[in-house]
Amino acid sequence: MVRAGTMGTHLPTSSLDIFGDLRKMNKRQLYYQVLNFAMIVSSALMIWKGLIVLTGSESPIVVVLSGSMEPAFHRGDLLFLTNFREDPIRAGEIVVFKVEGRDIPIVHRVIKVHEKDNGDIKFLTKGDNNEVDDRGLYKEGQNWLEKKDVVGRARGFLPYVGMVTIIMNDYPKFKYALLAVMGAYVLLKRES
Repeated sequence: MVRAGTMGTHLPTSSLDIFGDLRKMNKRQLYYQVLNFAMIVSSALMIWKGLIVLTGSESPIVVVLSGSMEPAFHRGDLLFLTNFREDPIRAGEIVVFKVEGRDIPIVHRVIKVHEKDNGDIKFLTKGDNNEVDDRGLYKEGQNWLEKKDVVGRARGFLPYVGMVTIIMNDYPKFKYALLAVMGAYVLLKRES
């Protein structure tokens, strides 16, 4: 029987060993790992900006945060959005919109559309699982939404994939621990 300690592998036994690993790296290795980490972060940002350009939406991917759209979408579903200005908004369409005074966008269905002769469109929304329309959610005195309020329109979804985001927002310590572990992994991972 061969024990792990005799094979020359090094498994950190505590968080202090991580700093020991950093001290064992020469400067070139450390710079390489930091550069690798920076490239991962910048690649993620470039992908996000590319999605913004391709979809026309300021937020091409959103997570459903409440049960107001059940049974169509459940809490934690990941929605893919587009927001092409030339596409008309129609009743029955699911839109994501921002209301003045609220930071978090809302995902609800368009139930009424008013189109004027000059092309202006106003519409009313409602959550599928709600009893009343969304006028109570709009800013005071606002009875209808306009195209400028729309962040995007739902084009597809992945069920429950966004639960990770909800958990990280509900438990910030978990989020910071996960980010620290991922950062440490990228910095300490050595090419073989």
